[in-house]
Amino acid sequence: MLKIDNLVVSYGPINALKGISLEVRQGEIVTLIGSNGAGKSTTLSAITGLVRAQSGSIRFLGEDITRAAPHRIISRGISISPEGREVFPALTVHENLRLGAYTRKDKASIEQAYERVYDLFPRLKERMGQTAGTLSGGEQQMLAIGRALMSEPKLLLLDEPSMGLAPNLVLMIFELIESINKQGTTILLIEQNANMALSVANRAFVLETGRIAFSGDARTLLQDDRVRSAYLGGKGAQSRRK
Repeated sequence: MLKIDNLVVSYGPINALKGISLEVRQGEIVTLIGSNGAGKSTTLSAITGLVRAQSGSIRFLGEDITRAAPHRIISRGISISPEGREVFPALTVHENLRLGAYTRKDKASIEQAYERVYDLFPRLKERMGQTAGTLSGGEQQMLAIGRALMSEPKLLLLDEPSMGLAPNLVLMIFELIESINKQGTTILLIEQNANMALSVANRAFVLETGRIAFSGDARTLLQDDRVRSAYLGGKGAQSRRK
């Protein structure tokens, strides 16, 4: 579905991505983990057209989108829930969700999208008339993900969905990520909580200072001593993977 080949992105003299390659197949949850500054969010910015690749390519459903404009990338079926949620605080929950469907014109399909989001996030339905700025952090994260789903994306990009959330809310968000995937949405997950990310993903890539250091089956990487030592708190780390 998504294929990145030898992607290089620079900010002036700083090489943020140094020739990374990865693939996301239809129906998967793929996670990209790594420490702060590793290049995770830059990868998503390149996919969505917010930063330009210096070299390399990004293909989505067989089409080269490396230099496509962001609105054209969204219209092709990619949507993002950004780091920090970035909800519109003065708008209501319902209005925030409507902005996620701005590329869609069919009223019936938009109503179906609302129904899907409210089924996934009943708390948002309870607060549909409430301004987003008065929501809790967990509710704002639900809203950010729900807004991204309003365009009915083929590929959903999630940038640090657990950031700043209490442990019980982190569990809930990852359960919702699994539910969204089971409904048929392919997901590329960027996450610092490597333990949780590897617990829900099918495959994983570990990014270190702009390069892919490890990649493979998420279950395998969850047990890899190198990954466990660097990202999972050592050999005794626990996961929710059964």
